[in-house]
Amino acid sequence: MDKLDISVVVPLYNEAESLPELAAWIDRVMRENGFSYELILVDDGSSDGSWTEVERLKAQYPAIRGIGFARNYGKSAALYCGFAAAEGEVVVTMDADLQDSPDEIPELRRMILEEGYDLVSGWKKRRHDPVGKRWPSKFFNWTARAASGIRLHDFNCGLKAYRRKVVKAIEVYGEMHRFIPFLAKQAGFSRIGEKVVDHRARKYGCSKFGLERTVKGYLDLITVLFMTHFGRSPMYFFGSLGTLMFLVGGGTTVWIIAEKLWKQCHALPLRPVADQPLFYLAILAVILGVQLFLAGFLGELINRGSSERNKYLIDKTL
Repeated sequence: MDKLDISVVVPLYNEAESLPELAAWIDRVMRENGFSYELILVDDGSSDGSWTEVERLKAQYPAIRGIGFARNYGKSAALYCGFAAAEGEVVVTMDADLQDSPDEIPELRRMILEEGYDLVSGWKKRRHDPVGKRWPSKFFNWTARAASGIRLHDFNCGLKAYRRKVVKAIEVYGEMHRFIPFLAKQAGFSRIGEKVVDHRARKYGCSKFGLERTVKGYLDLITVLFMTHFGRSPMYFFGSLGTLMFLVGGGTTVWIIAEKLWKQCHALPLRPVADQPLFYLAILAVILGVQLFLAGFLGELINRGSSERNKYLIDKTL
């Protein structure tokens, strides 16, 4: 099989109405530019007949490949499996709702191959979303920029292009698809660019994401920061914190007992150790220190002996 120019990975969930138009649009762009391509449609457990539509489109467009999950796992799982299957020199991701324009693909590919970027992220500078969705997104992106040091305006944009080796090197799990640029940077791919892209109003159906996405986004940010710094050695975090707590608690306990003995030797008024709240706080600090040490040891054991976490039940493939 000849080397493919582009792999387009499209995660989808209940997007049967938009798939015919999306497939035709992508095919037109590829033919106009003379690109060899594959379109990987990953059905994340849809219940609206999306997989039936994927099967129908496969007969019309041989470049289509389909992956169908037995149930809904989430966008990160769909991207993970799509990345694993991708064979193109450049891998492009986009949403299935027609809000991302396939016309952006040639320029994204050019930036990867000619300007030397490892990853190019889309920036929906002018968004066709309600205010209640835009402003939380702006605040989230500001926080993500400050925490990651990556100067992107739109971490959440589904339209991105990658050099093939990038998607093969990173592991996307849980809800980490929002932080793929950060994961790529931590893997050593520091050439990360941005392109203003056209954002279209939703044509079919409604958004599959609610307000809970904002809360999950911040929890994911904390997770990805922890995992990138301490994921391979949790003892560095828990052990350091445990040592600090143990030293503070132990030192305070020794000081309280030493003070009592000194006052006894000099016949000074003293207060029983057990009557001092500070003594109990010191004991609590010692106990917490020991527990944090144990958490670090357990984390190391789990990290060294864990089974593969990215296991998804794929029901159908094309």
